[in-house]
Amino acid sequence: MKELNKNIIKKCKSDLDEVKAEVAKIVVGQEKIVDALIKALLSNGHVLLEGIPGIAKTLVIRAIATAAGCKFKRIQFTPDLLPTDIVGITSYEETKGFFVIKGPIFSNFVLADEINRAPPKVQSALLEAMQEKQATIGKETFPMDLPFFVLATQNPIETLGVYQLPEAQVDRFLFKIEMEYPSKEEEKKIIEQNITLNKFEDYKIKPILSPKKILDLQEITKKIAHSDKIKEYIVDIANSTRHPEKYNIKTGKYIELGTSPRACIGLFIGAKADALMKGDAYIRPQHVKDVAFDVLRHRLILNYTGQAEGIKTETIISEILSKVPIP
Repeated sequence: MKELNKNIIKKCKSDLDEVKAEVAKIVVGQEKIVDALIKALLSNGHVLLEGIPGIAKTLVIRAIATAAGCKFKRIQFTPDLLPTDIVGITSYEETKGFFVIKGPIFSNFVLADEINRAPPKVQSALLEAMQEKQATIGKETFPMDLPFFVLATQNPIETLGVYQLPEAQVDRFLFKIEMEYPSKEEEKKIIEQNITLNKFEDYKIKPILSPKKILDLQEITKKIAHSDKIKEYIVDIANSTRHPEKYNIKTGKYIELGTSPRACIGLFIGAKADALMKGDAYIRPQHVKDVAFDVLRHRLILNYTGQAEGIKTETIISEILSKVPIP
């Protein structure tokens, strides 16, 4: 496959570094999370983010949306939320007749906060928009604004009044990332640098990109070169989750269900995005490894033994990456 012009790659990396620098004005630490969100955006995918309340999940996505020069909407998922609260409604006025009022889903960046609080019918309304890039209001179907990026969050500590996301729906997210506590040094900075004491606007985040630039970046990401060996490596990783005994994966005994072909697609496009962010014109095995945890974390289904013994999917992924040979 023909390699992209190095100057194009260099300019893309420079723009993406600027976006990260703008986000860092307001978000202390969380570099891995910011990197993962930008990779998902370049890959034209969506992210499921798990983390306890109060660790700046909303702030991170709002800051990235601002630096990307895009519209941002937040939807708070609640048990009484209806699909029309997300996609919109058809209304009627005597002077105007029937007309459509679009819901908050019609934005570039959408934060679906605590998605597991809403019933399955509401979740599926969001997931249809994610998958099809369109939403139906009444009898009309409307395309989503592009780029269209959804960050859905879920709170891992509460089980009361929440609805488990079905595995088939979770599989539609390109990445699942886990947001952790900041370090001690970062937390000392947060005490002064936060939007409780200061307004979001005080940080003067500049729009580095625009919707058009993001769509261009997504096209460039697709053109990052790859070899047949890289495709073989990606397929071997997916295959090792279905037939762990062939690769001597000892923790494979805890896998109930291996990954779907979506995992291969995710590793492939995610590795391309990782390469672009690092200024590389082609995929290397390390790029695949760098996105493997985010792509596979939610796609490995543990059996009852694994759940009972508290096995983490990350442990299995680590063993897979250490044992699947690079062609």
